[in-house]
Amino acid sequence: MFRFFALMIAVVSLSACENIDDISGEPVPIGEFALAHNIVIAPNLVKGPVSRDASKDEWIEAVTKAIDTRFSRYDGDQLYHFGISLEGYVLAQPGIPLVLSPKSALIFKLTVWDDAAGKKLNDEPEQITVLENLDGDTIVGSGLTKSAEEQLQSLSENAAKMIQRYITRQHRQEKWFKRRKELGPKVVETPQTPEATDETLEKVNDDAPAAAAAVEKAQDKVAEAQDVVESETASN
Repeated sequence: MFRFFALMIAVVSLSACENIDDISGEPVPIGEFALAHNIVIAPNLVKGPVSRDASKDEWIEAVTKAIDTRFSRYDGDQLYHFGISLEGYVLAQPGIPLVLSPKSALIFKLTVWDDAAGKKLNDEPEQITVLENLDGDTIVGSGLTKSAEEQLQSLSENAAKMIQRYITRQHRQEKWFKRRKELGPKVVETPQTPEATDETLEKVNDDAPAAAAAVEKAQDKVAEAQDVVESETASN
């Protein structure tokens, strides 16, 4: 984490987020995605070196609001949840030599949950690094042109945009938010006792005399055995 922040301070990054001024209007659907819960935490938030201060509560509030604003526009038929852990940040300070061109940055981890399935879509949290936009105010470092509050808001909005880009890519590649198959109620067949027909009744009637004869024969055998036992007992 420290090495990353050191690089952020020393290098002018060319991989900043795309402009986030596309929040207006109807969004392009991401499958059947609709956001239910948006949970942002910051249990281990680290402030990078030569960074302005911002509290955990400020970060949580700003990121939560930015995500809600961006994703409340999606009205798919299936619900999903975001779990976000803020890991570290740099809010560039003013007065740093221009040669360093310090840039603000935010690092967080994202987990996406499927509400209906009750499970994570990404087994491991996706770590995302958010940088400030490169524009006329930040090309020499936002610490010279923006307040800490403005930097924090800009990074939070870019974080929401990066999440949008990530889940859009995952849906295209992995079909994360495809429509589930509509399954009707499960039908369980109960075995039925076959009805007695004239044919089965006739068969039972035909077999009855034979069965009775077999029972009578067995009874005779038992009687003979008893006579033998009684005879042996008397002779003893």
